[in-house]
Amino acid sequence: MSGEERKVYTLAQVSEHNNPKDCWLVIEGRVFDVTKFLEDHPGGDEVLLSATGKDATDDFEDVGHSSSARAMMDEFYVGDIDSASIPTKMKYTPPKQPHYNQDKTPEFIIKVLQFLIPLLILGVAVGIRFYTKSTSA
Repeated sequence: MSGEERKVYTLAQVSEHNNPKDCWLVIEGRVFDVTKFLEDHPGGDEVLLSATGKDATDDFEDVGHSSSARAMMDEFYVGDIDSASIPTKMKYTPPKQPHYNQDKTPEFIIKVLQFLIPLLILGVAVGIRFYTKSTSA
């Protein structure tokens, strides 16, 4: 590292650079000014613009960039991010669902049986009628 001090930005400062004329990204704790690269980005400029205002490390890693793409990043480096300014990742909590009530299961079985038993009796009656009609002829 040379004698120059690295510039440190907060996420709020980086978030201000969120348009096609001024686009900054945070990847792996480093800040990149990718404005000049927007037109040349193989995935299109919308991909980069949608990653502004947050830690884009996961977005970057999920795509699986080549080593040459990673090497190109150095020319866009402008400083580091103040890690304290990045909100901690929220733990996923699934939405509340109604508790499964096992007492309702017998009710469901009773309703099904109330439908199936008369249907079965009707089927047996039609079968007996058909059988007795064909043998008496």
